[in-house]
This record gives sequence, structure tokens and C-alpha cells, in this order.
Amino acid sequence: MADRKSGGGKTGSGKAGAEDRRYKESGVEVDPLYRPEHVSDLDYDERLGDPGEYPYTRGPYPSMYRGRPWTMRQYAGFGSAKETNERFKYLIEQGQTGLSVAFDLPTQMGRDSDHSLTVGEVGKVGVAIDSLLDMRDLLDGIPLKDVSTSMTINATASTLLLLYTLVAEEQGATAADVSGTTQNDILKEYLARGTYIYPPAPSMRLTTDMFAYCAAESPRWNTISISGYHIREAGSTAVQELAFTLANAIAYVEAAVEAGLAVDEFAPRLSFFFNAHNDLFQEAAKYRAARRMWAKIMKDRFGAEDERSLKLRFHTQTAGSSLTAQQAENNIARTTVQALSAVLGGTQSLHTNAFDEALALPTEHSARIALRTQQILASEASLTDTADPLAGSYYVESLTDAVEEEAWRYIEQIDEMGGSVEAVENRFMQREIEEAAFRYQREVEREERIIVGVNRYTGGGEDAEEMDLHTVDESIRERQVQRLAELRETRDNSAVEKALSRLKAAAETGDENLLYPMKEALSEFATVGEVSDTLRAVFGEYRP
Repeated sequence: MADRKSGGGKTGSGKAGAEDRRYKESGVEVDPLYRPEHVSDLDYDERLGDPGEYPYTRGPYPSMYRGRPWTMRQYAGFGSAKETNERFKYLIEQGQTGLSVAFDLPTQMGRDSDHSLTVGEVGKVGVAIDSLLDMRDLLDGIPLKDVSTSMTINATASTLLLLYTLVAEEQGATAADVSGTTQNDILKEYLARGTYIYPPAPSMRLTTDMFAYCAAESPRWNTISISGYHIREAGSTAVQELAFTLANAIAYVEAAVEAGLAVDEFAPRLSFFFNAHNDLFQEAAKYRAARRMWAKIMKDRFGAEDERSLKLRFHTQTAGSSLTAQQAENNIARTTVQALSAVLGGTQSLHTNAFDEALALPTEHSARIALRTQQILASEASLTDTADPLAGSYYVESLTDAVEEEAWRYIEQIDEMGGSVEAVENRFMQREIEEAAFRYQREVEREERIIVGVNRYTGGGEDAEEMDLHTVDESIRERQVQRLAELRETRDNSAVEKALSRLKAAAETGDENLLYPMKEALSEFATVGEVSDTLRAVFGEYRP
């Protein structure tokens, strides 16, 4: 475990009275001045190391952005696959360097667009993908051998990955050629987001089956992006985001090892997904602490020997929950600060939210501004000149230690409960997040926490009704329903039924990796909903 020392607990020459004390939302006390004595016992080799060296506090790679900038991966998806394909091509033309796909709620929940529960949701918060036909349209004209793609998908992650690789194979590539990431983090769905389908045990089986499948078939694919983002969006503190994310990661590694996988066989393809909020220095400290903690966990707890298994690599998205509908233009400044914290903290890829996302999906105009924000940081702010420029700051190093210390406390508590699955089932993490969200909201209402344009400086600003907002064509569900009807009329339904029967048998026996029969069914044009329903019949559905 980490050394029990906290920079926040030390004081410099300017001591504050009790009434002047300031705390991060995580509860870390901030001194009015930081001096050398705050970091006097900081061992450089043990606690920092050079970039690319254990414990990777300063970054996973020696040259960091001097080699190449972070990947600019703007999140996009709405309406039909063809509409989203047009947005992807627009963003690529504007200089985006990686795709990031948002799926609608029916796709995330394993429901086809013609299901009765999908009314009002098809294509609304992401793109509707019902079958291989939709995935073909989504990726039309995009060379999958050359493009890295991130997919924010969890309960149906294996299904969407297989559809993606089927399209790649139609393009002449192989599953081994494709690169990207599926979020595939089901534990955080139970505690923060809610787009789960099956109970935890079979969900973890799907996750570990995907680890094994990709190790054998798609070695360039990041099999999971263990997500603190949605934990933070649900109202957690920075420390809770870090601690709960790493606790979930421990659970995934344990499940994979129990399933018979060697840790160094799958761990190099694990990745993470963090939130970037407005407290610039705390966020940068969080990322630095995350790398140090993960290296220690993998080395000491799991005995990983491959240095790639020790390196925490992560994607960052700026904080959607921080965006305000009031004076929405202010969100451009918020997003810039948040993006800066991610870059200073050493992120590998970054999405910057559009300023109008508190009101609607981004327009092309707002999405371009969000992308240009990253490009300005990379091209004009000299942020790529040197690795980890904050290293050695009395404040940042003390804050990194303090954030790490508090995160270890949470992990120890979760370990005592038996791990993340048990902590989720007992609602420990959910209650901690709920209490943190309640405290934050009370601070805003009491004006103890200032939100510009909301509870302070509220004059002026463009009204929402005056803004040009993106809208989704309400006919999208009707079009998807028609397409599904045509698919079921033209495909070989006998072949689909046989393939789904094989999938069901594999799920019942527990002896076979589910992705192989799943891929066979999808190649015969089984739908996302049909595959999910087959597994529902065996695994059941989770009810909190």
C-alpha cells in the first residue's frame, strides 16, 4: 500500500485558521502555501521515476507527447448509421485522429429498434445498431485497418465488437488488424449508470470471454476501458472515482485469472477511462496517482512481469455533468480547463465536450469548436514540448500523495467486503456516490461552491431558444423498424435459428467461449436483440 503521508496534512509558513481552511470536494485539505518540506520525504525513483519507467507516475511512455500528441477522439453518434457515418467523415476532415461511437439506449440494452420498450429512444442519445447491415453503414468508406475506434458499449460490448470485426473482414482486413477499445465495463453500470442486462456473474463471464477471445483473435484491441467517467458523472468525488475504478479493475483481473488466463496474457490490453473536472490540479494529481497505484497493484498483487501490464493507459472525456444550460457559451472555458488537466496529467486520448450538450446533441458547429479546443492545446500551447511538466511542484506532488492515500483507504474497505462485486451488491459504492452528490448540490445551493452563470454572475448570455440546436429526425424508429422487417424477410432464418441455438447451448454449458457462436449468429444476420434475448433466456435479467 501507499505510504501513509499526505501533503494536505502538512503546513507551510502561512498557517490558516480554522475559518480559512479549504478542502477539495474529496475532503483533502489544501494548505495556503506549499514549500520544500511538503515533499521532503519524496523518493524520486520509488514514487516518481522518469516517464516510461516504474511506477509510471510521470507517464507510460518516455517521450509522451513529444513523440506524438494524444489521440483526439471526438464522441459521436445519433439517428441512423448513415447519419452518424456522415458526422464521422466530417470530424475526420476537420482533423480528428480516432473514432468514438455513441450508441442509443436500445442498442446498449440489447433491444432491437422494433421492441415495444424502445419507443422514443431509437437514435436519440446515440446511433441505432440493430444488425450487421447497420454496422456496414456506420463504417462505410472508413478503412478499419488504419483507424482506431472506441465504442462506448458495455452489456452488449462483445456483440458490437464482433459486428465491427465482421465489417473489417468484409473490407479485406482481419480481426487481428483492427485496433480500438470497447468500454466493456459492466461493474460501473451496476453502481453508476444502469445499462446492464444480465446479473453480475454471467456479465463477468462475458467480460472474461472477451479477454480470451481478443488475446487469441484481436491482439491489438483494448478489451476493456475500465471507467471512472460515469462514476464521476453520477456525483462521486475525484478520490471515489479513482478508488472505485481501480477496485473494479482488480475484480476484472481476479475474474480473468480465475477463468484460467495468465495475467500478462490479457493485462497489456486493459485500458481506463477517466473524467476531467474543473479543479485542474486535483484532476492532474488524480491521473498521476492512478498510474502509480495501478503499477503497484499489478506488480505486487498480481505478480505481473510484463511492463505493459503495469502501465495504466487511459482515455479522458471532459465532464458532461459540469456543463450548464445557463450561459452555455461558458462551457467552452470549462471544457478548455478540463482538457488542460487531462493533458497535464498525461492522457493517451481525449474527447472534449461541445458547449451545447447540456441542451442537445452537438451540432457540427459546436463539435468543431470542441475539436479545435484540443488542436489549439496541442499546436499553440507548447504542451507537447516536455513530459509531465507539473512534476516537482510542491503542491502537485503533495496533492498526488494525498489523493492516492485516500483512494487506498477506499480500496482497503472494498477488499474487506470481499471485492467490488460484493461492494456493488451491498450498495456500498452507490451510497458513497449518492452522499457525495448530495453534499455537492447543497454547496451549490448555499453558494459555497460557485457555478458561473448559475448561482453567481447570472446576467447576460444567449438564451437556449436562440441557439441553433441539433435535432434527431423523429422518423428514425419507423425507418429502423422497416429495415428490420426487410432483414427478417430476406435472410436465411433457418441458419439464424441454428446459430442462436448453438449460442444458447454454449451459454448453458459454460464450457465454451461465447464470442465464437455469437459471431457465427451475427454473420448470419441475427440481430443485436436476438443475440441478447438468447442470453437472457439462460442468464436472466438483473433487478437491483
